[in-house]
Amino acid sequence: MDSEAELNSMKSNNKIDRVLRIYSRLMNGYIVRKSEEAQRFGVNERSIQRDIEDIRLFMDHDSLDSGITNTVIYDRKHNGYRLEQIYDMKLSNSEILAICKILLDSRAFTKKQMTGIISRLIDCCVPKVNHNDVKGLIRNEEFHYVEPRHRSDFIDKMWDIGKAILERSYIEICYQRLKNKAVVKRMIKPVALMFSDYYFYVTAFIDDEAVKEDFDIHNDPFPTIYRIDRIKEYRILNKHFDIPYSNRFEEGEFRKRIQFMYGGKLQRVRFTYCGPSIEAVLDRLPTAVCKAEKDGTYTVTAEVFGKGIEMWLKSQGCFVKDIEIR
Repeated sequence: MDSEAELNSMKSNNKIDRVLRIYSRLMNGYIVRKSEEAQRFGVNERSIQRDIEDIRLFMDHDSLDSGITNTVIYDRKHNGYRLEQIYDMKLSNSEILAICKILLDSRAFTKKQMTGIISRLIDCCVPKVNHNDVKGLIRNEEFHYVEPRHRSDFIDKMWDIGKAILERSYIEICYQRLKNKAVVKRMIKPVALMFSDYYFYVTAFIDDEAVKEDFDIHNDPFPTIYRIDRIKEYRILNKHFDIPYSNRFEEGEFRKRIQFMYGGKLQRVRFTYCGPSIEAVLDRLPTAVCKAEKDGTYTVTAEVFGKGIEMWLKSQGCFVKDIEIR
Protein backbone atom coordinates (compact mmCIF):
# COMPACT_ATOMS: atom_id res chain seq x y z
CA MET A 1 0.00 0.00 0.00
CA ASP A 2 2.80 2.36 0.87
CA SER A 3 4.45 1.70 -2.49
CA GLU A 4 1.15 2.32 -4.30
CA ALA A 5 0.61 5.61 -2.40
CA GLU A 6 4.14 6.72 -3.20
CA LEU A 7 3.62 5.86 -6.87
CA ASN A 8 0.38 7.87 -7.01
CA SER A 9 2.09 10.78 -5.26
CA MET A 10 4.92 10.73 -7.77
CA LYS A 11 2.45 10.68 -10.68
CA SER A 12 0.55 13.61 -9.15
CA ASN A 13 3.74 15.59 -8.61
CA ASN A 14 4.85 14.82 -12.16
CA LYS A 15 1.52 16.05 -13.54
CA ILE A 16 1.68 19.27 -11.48
CA ASP A 17 5.23 19.91 -12.62
CA ARG A 18 4.27 19.19 -16.23
CA VAL A 19 1.21 21.47 -16.19
CA LEU A 20 3.15 24.32 -14.59
CA ARG A 21 5.92 24.03 -17.15
CA ILE A 22 3.45 24.02 -20.06
CA TYR A 23 1.59 26.96 -18.49
CA SER A 24 4.88 28.87 -18.14
CA ARG A 25 5.76 28.25 -21.79
CA LEU A 26 2.35 29.52 -22.90
CA MET A 27 2.58 32.63 -20.70
CA ASN A 28 5.99 33.41 -22.19
CA GLY A 29 4.67 33.31 -25.74
CA TYR A 30 5.91 29.91 -26.89
CA ILE A 31 3.99 27.60 -29.20
CA VAL A 32 3.16 24.33 -27.41
CA ARG A 33 2.98 21.22 -29.62
CA LYS A 34 1.54 18.04 -28.16
CA SER A 35 4.06 15.70 -29.79
CA GLU A 36 7.03 17.72 -28.52
CA GLU A 37 5.66 18.01 -24.97
CA ALA A 38 4.78 14.32 -24.88
CA GLN A 39 8.35 13.44 -25.81
CA ARG A 40 9.77 15.98 -23.35
CA PHE A 41 7.85 14.55 -20.37
CA GLY A 42 7.68 10.91 -21.43
CA VAL A 43 3.88 10.71 -21.64
CA ASN A 44 1.40 10.22 -24.47
CA GLU A 45 -0.27 13.08 -26.37
CA ARG A 46 -3.62 12.44 -24.65
CA SER A 47 -2.02 13.41 -21.33
CA ILE A 48 -0.74 16.67 -22.84
CA GLN A 49 -4.24 17.36 -24.27
CA ARG A 50 -5.72 16.91 -20.78
CA ASP A 51 -3.06 19.25 -19.37
CA ILE A 52 -4.02 21.93 -21.89
CA GLU A 53 -7.71 21.54 -21.00
CA ASP A 54 -6.82 21.93 -17.30
CA ILE A 55 -4.93 25.14 -18.13
CA ARG A 56 -7.92 26.45 -20.12
CA LEU A 57 -10.25 25.72 -17.19
CA PHE A 58 -7.90 27.51 -14.78
CA MET A 59 -7.75 30.56 -17.04
CA ASP A 60 -11.55 30.72 -17.29
CA HIS A 61 -11.84 30.82 -13.48
CA ASP A 62 -8.92 33.23 -13.15
CA SER A 63 -10.55 35.75 -15.48
CA LEU A 64 -13.37 36.24 -12.95
CA ASP A 65 -10.88 37.67 -10.45
CA SER A 66 -8.21 39.25 -12.65
CA GLY A 67 -10.52 40.85 -15.20
CA ILE A 68 -8.31 39.65 -18.05
CA THR A 69 -9.60 36.89 -20.29
CA ASN A 70 -6.80 34.58 -21.47
CA THR A 71 -7.39 31.43 -23.44
CA VAL A 72 -5.38 28.75 -25.18
CA ILE A 73 -6.14 28.47 -28.90
CA TYR A 74 -4.91 26.10 -31.58
CA ASP A 75 -2.79 27.95 -34.15
CA ARG A 76 -3.03 26.00 -37.44
CA LYS A 77 -0.30 28.08 -39.04
CA HIS A 78 2.24 26.97 -36.41
CA ASN A 79 0.65 23.56 -35.75
CA GLY A 80 0.48 24.13 -31.99
CA TYR A 81 -1.23 25.84 -29.06
CA ARG A 82 -0.60 29.41 -27.98
CA LEU A 83 -1.93 31.90 -25.46
CA GLU A 84 -4.31 34.62 -26.61
CA GLN A 85 -5.52 37.53 -24.50
CA ILE A 86 -9.00 38.24 -25.80
CA TYR A 87 -9.86 41.47 -23.98
CA ASP A 88 -9.89 43.23 -20.66
CA MET A 89 -13.21 42.13 -19.23
CA LYS A 90 -13.29 44.47 -16.26
CA LEU A 91 -12.63 48.12 -15.67
CA SER A 92 -9.63 49.18 -13.67
CA ASN A 93 -10.05 50.23 -10.03
CA SER A 94 -9.54 53.90 -10.93
CA GLU A 95 -12.02 53.74 -13.82
CA ILE A 96 -14.81 52.19 -11.75
CA LEU A 97 -14.13 54.63 -8.90
CA ALA A 98 -14.49 57.56 -11.32
CA ILE A 99 -17.75 56.14 -12.72
CA CYS A 100 -19.19 55.63 -9.22
CA LYS A 101 -18.31 59.21 -8.27
CA ILE A 102 -19.96 60.56 -11.43
CA LEU A 103 -23.08 58.48 -10.81
CA LEU A 104 -23.40 59.68 -7.22
CA ASP A 105 -22.89 63.29 -8.24
CA SER A 106 -25.52 62.99 -10.99
CA ARG A 107 -28.29 62.37 -8.40
CA ALA A 108 -30.26 60.90 -11.29
CA PHE A 109 -31.79 57.88 -9.53
CA THR A 110 -33.61 56.99 -6.35
CA LYS A 111 -31.37 55.89 -3.50
CA LYS A 112 -32.44 52.25 -3.90
CA GLN A 113 -31.65 52.32 -7.63
CA MET A 114 -28.33 54.10 -7.13
CA THR A 115 -27.20 51.66 -4.44
CA GLY A 116 -28.11 48.69 -6.62
CA ILE A 117 -26.40 50.05 -9.74
CA ILE A 118 -23.17 50.86 -7.91
CA SER A 119 -23.11 47.52 -6.09
CA ARG A 120 -23.51 45.60 -9.36
CA LEU A 121 -20.91 47.76 -11.10
CA ILE A 122 -18.33 47.00 -8.44
CA ASP A 123 -19.17 43.29 -8.29
CA CYS A 124 -19.02 42.87 -12.07
CA CYS A 125 -16.21 45.23 -13.02
CA VAL A 126 -13.68 45.24 -10.18
CA PRO A 127 -11.43 42.31 -9.20
CA LYS A 128 -12.81 40.81 -5.99
CA VAL A 129 -9.66 41.55 -4.04
CA ASN A 130 -10.26 45.31 -4.54
CA HIS A 131 -14.01 45.45 -3.77
CA ASN A 132 -13.57 46.74 -0.21
CA ASP A 133 -11.13 49.47 -1.29
CA VAL A 134 -13.52 50.88 -3.91
CA LYS A 135 -16.52 50.62 -1.58
CA GLY A 136 -14.58 52.35 1.18
CA LEU A 137 -13.76 55.32 -1.06
CA ILE A 138 -17.44 55.96 -1.88
CA ARG A 139 -19.09 54.75 1.35
CA ASN A 140 -19.63 58.18 2.94
CA GLU A 141 -20.96 59.78 -0.22
CA GLU A 142 -23.26 56.82 -0.83
CA PHE A 143 -24.57 56.98 2.76
CA HIS A 144 -25.42 60.69 2.45
CA TYR A 145 -26.83 60.41 -1.08
CA VAL A 146 -29.86 62.66 -1.70
CA GLU A 147 -32.28 61.23 -4.22
CA PRO A 148 -34.22 63.41 -6.72
CA ARG A 149 -37.50 64.87 -5.53
CA HIS A 150 -39.64 63.00 -8.07
CA ARG A 151 -38.57 59.64 -6.51
CA SER A 152 -39.84 57.77 -9.56
CA ASP A 153 -38.55 54.53 -11.03
CA PHE A 154 -38.13 55.31 -14.72
CA ILE A 155 -35.32 53.02 -15.91
CA ASP A 156 -37.61 50.49 -17.64
CA LYS A 157 -39.58 53.36 -19.14
CA MET A 158 -36.38 54.86 -20.54
CA TRP A 159 -35.42 51.50 -22.07
CA ASP A 160 -38.82 51.20 -23.76
CA ILE A 161 -38.44 54.70 -25.17
CA GLY A 162 -34.94 53.81 -26.35
CA LYS A 163 -36.28 50.79 -28.25
CA ALA A 164 -38.97 52.98 -29.81
CA ILE A 165 -36.23 55.35 -31.00
CA LEU A 166 -34.34 52.47 -32.63
CA GLU A 167 -37.50 51.13 -34.26
CA ARG A 168 -38.81 54.62 -35.12
CA SER A 169 -42.13 53.94 -33.42
CA TYR A 170 -44.59 56.60 -32.34
CA ILE A 171 -45.24 56.90 -28.60
CA GLU A 172 -48.43 58.14 -27.00
CA ILE A 173 -47.65 59.82 -23.69
CA CYS A 174 -49.50 61.47 -20.83
CA TYR A 175 -47.13 64.22 -19.74
CA GLN A 176 -47.27 66.46 -16.66
CA ARG A 177 -46.38 69.99 -17.67
CA LEU A 178 -44.02 72.00 -15.52
CA LYS A 179 -45.96 75.29 -15.58
CA ASN A 180 -49.40 74.39 -14.29
CA LYS A 181 -48.94 70.65 -13.44
CA ALA A 182 -51.63 69.81 -15.99
CA VAL A 183 -51.38 66.38 -17.64
CA VAL A 184 -51.60 66.54 -21.44
CA LYS A 185 -51.70 63.78 -24.05
CA ARG A 186 -49.20 63.86 -26.90
CA MET A 187 -48.27 61.56 -29.77
CA ILE A 188 -44.55 61.96 -30.36
CA LYS A 189 -41.81 60.78 -32.70
CA PRO A 190 -38.88 60.12 -30.30
CA VAL A 191 -35.40 60.69 -31.72
CA ALA A 192 -32.93 60.79 -28.80
CA LEU A 193 -32.37 60.24 -25.07
CA MET A 194 -30.38 62.85 -23.17
CA PHE A 195 -29.22 63.58 -19.62
CA SER A 196 -28.62 66.97 -18.03
CA ASP A 197 -28.56 68.32 -14.49
CA TYR A 198 -30.18 65.45 -12.55
CA TYR A 199 -32.78 64.44 -15.16
CA PHE A 200 -33.15 62.24 -18.23
CA TYR A 201 -35.01 63.60 -21.25
CA VAL A 202 -36.44 62.36 -24.52
CA THR A 203 -36.30 64.70 -27.49
CA ALA A 204 -39.14 64.21 -29.96
CA PHE A 205 -40.98 65.74 -32.88
CA ILE A 206 -44.74 66.34 -32.97
CA ASP A 207 -46.99 66.15 -36.03
CA ASP A 208 -50.12 67.61 -34.42
CA GLU A 209 -50.55 71.13 -35.82
CA ALA A 210 -53.06 72.07 -33.10
CA VAL A 211 -50.43 71.32 -30.43
CA LYS A 212 -47.80 73.29 -32.35
CA GLU A 213 -50.02 76.38 -32.19
CA ASP A 214 -49.22 76.64 -28.46
CA PHE A 215 -45.46 76.54 -29.01
CA ASP A 216 -43.42 79.68 -28.38
CA ILE A 217 -41.96 79.22 -31.86
CA HIS A 218 -44.49 78.15 -34.49
CA ASN A 219 -43.17 75.52 -36.92
CA ASP A 220 -40.08 75.05 -34.76
CA PRO A 221 -37.74 72.80 -36.83
CA PHE A 222 -36.11 71.43 -33.68
CA PRO A 223 -37.48 68.70 -31.38
CA THR A 224 -39.44 69.24 -28.19
CA ILE A 225 -37.89 68.09 -24.90
CA TYR A 226 -39.74 65.95 -22.34
CA ARG A 227 -38.48 64.97 -18.90
CA ILE A 228 -38.88 61.22 -18.66
CA ASP A 229 -39.90 61.20 -14.99
CA ARG A 230 -42.82 63.52 -15.91
CA ILE A 231 -44.21 61.00 -18.40
CA LYS A 232 -46.99 59.53 -16.27
CA GLU A 233 -48.25 57.00 -18.80
CA TYR A 234 -46.99 55.87 -22.19
CA ARG A 235 -47.83 53.45 -24.95
CA ILE A 236 -45.55 52.35 -27.78
CA LEU A 237 -47.67 52.38 -30.93
CA ASN A 238 -47.54 49.95 -33.82
CA LYS A 239 -47.07 52.92 -36.10
CA HIS A 240 -43.73 53.96 -37.52
CA PHE A 241 -42.28 57.21 -38.82
CA ASP A 242 -39.50 57.89 -41.25
CA ILE A 243 -36.95 60.69 -41.26
CA PRO A 244 -35.00 61.17 -44.52
CA TYR A 245 -31.27 60.77 -44.04
CA SER A 246 -30.67 64.35 -45.14
CA ASN A 247 -32.99 65.56 -42.36
CA ARG A 248 -31.81 63.13 -39.68
CA PHE A 249 -31.55 64.40 -36.13
CA GLU A 250 -27.92 64.82 -35.09
CA GLU A 251 -28.03 64.31 -31.35
CA GLY A 252 -24.40 65.32 -30.81
CA GLU A 253 -24.73 68.68 -32.54
CA PHE A 254 -28.04 69.39 -30.78
CA ARG A 255 -26.49 68.44 -27.43
CA LYS A 256 -23.72 71.01 -27.83
CA ARG A 257 -26.28 73.80 -28.04
CA ILE A 258 -28.90 72.79 -25.48
CA GLN A 259 -27.17 72.88 -22.14
CA PHE A 260 -30.13 73.94 -20.02
CA MET A 261 -33.01 71.80 -21.39
CA TYR A 262 -35.33 74.75 -22.00
CA GLY A 263 -37.20 74.95 -25.29
CA GLY A 264 -36.82 77.85 -27.66
CA LYS A 265 -35.07 79.01 -30.77
CA LEU A 266 -31.37 78.84 -31.58
CA GLN A 267 -29.76 81.96 -30.15
CA ARG A 268 -26.35 83.57 -30.52
CA VAL A 269 -25.03 85.09 -27.32
CA ARG A 270 -22.11 87.39 -26.62
CA PHE A 271 -20.86 88.42 -23.19
CA THR A 272 -17.77 89.33 -21.22
CA TYR A 273 -16.46 87.20 -18.38
CA CYS A 274 -14.01 88.26 -15.66
CA GLY A 275 -14.34 85.37 -13.20
CA PRO A 276 -11.74 82.94 -11.84
CA SER A 277 -12.08 80.19 -14.49
CA ILE A 278 -12.76 80.81 -18.16
CA GLU A 279 -12.26 77.05 -18.67
CA ALA A 280 -15.41 76.36 -16.61
CA VAL A 281 -17.42 78.66 -18.88
CA LEU A 282 -16.06 77.08 -22.06
CA ASP A 283 -16.77 73.59 -20.69
CA ARG A 284 -20.33 74.60 -19.74
CA LEU A 285 -21.00 75.91 -23.26
CA PRO A 286 -19.44 73.51 -25.79
CA THR A 287 -20.01 75.91 -28.70
CA ALA A 288 -18.38 78.83 -26.86
CA VAL A 289 -15.45 80.63 -28.46
CA CYS A 290 -13.20 83.07 -26.64
CA LYS A 291 -12.92 85.97 -29.08
CA ALA A 292 -10.63 88.23 -27.07
CA GLU A 293 -8.94 88.69 -23.69
CA LYS A 294 -7.75 91.86 -22.00
CA ASP A 295 -6.57 92.21 -18.40
CA GLY A 296 -8.36 88.99 -17.33
CA THR A 297 -11.65 89.88 -19.04
CA TYR A 298 -12.75 87.54 -21.82
CA THR A 299 -15.17 88.20 -24.65
CA VAL A 300 -17.13 85.01 -25.37
CA THR A 301 -19.63 84.03 -28.08
CA ALA A 302 -21.77 80.88 -28.26
CA GLU A 303 -24.78 79.27 -29.92
CA VAL A 304 -27.44 77.95 -27.52
CA PHE A 305 -31.03 76.73 -27.78
CA GLY A 306 -33.74 78.12 -25.56
CA LYS A 307 -34.17 80.55 -22.70
CA GLY A 308 -32.01 78.77 -20.17
CA ILE A 309 -28.83 80.57 -21.25
CA GLU A 310 -30.10 83.92 -20.02
CA MET A 311 -30.89 82.54 -16.56
CA TRP A 312 -27.48 80.89 -16.37
CA LEU A 313 -25.60 84.03 -17.40
CA LYS A 314 -27.45 86.12 -14.81
CA SER A 315 -26.67 83.51 -12.14
CA GLN A 316 -22.95 84.26 -12.59
CA GLY A 317 -23.41 87.66 -10.93
CA CYS A 318 -20.74 90.30 -11.45
CA PHE A 319 -18.49 87.87 -13.37
CA VAL A 320 -20.67 88.19 -16.50
CA LYS A 321 -21.41 91.55 -18.13
CA ASP A 322 -22.38 93.10 -21.48
CA ILE A 323 -24.82 90.30 -22.37
CA GLU A 324 -26.15 90.35 -25.95
CA ILE A 325 -28.67 87.72 -27.09
CA ARG A 326 -30.06 87.64 -30.60
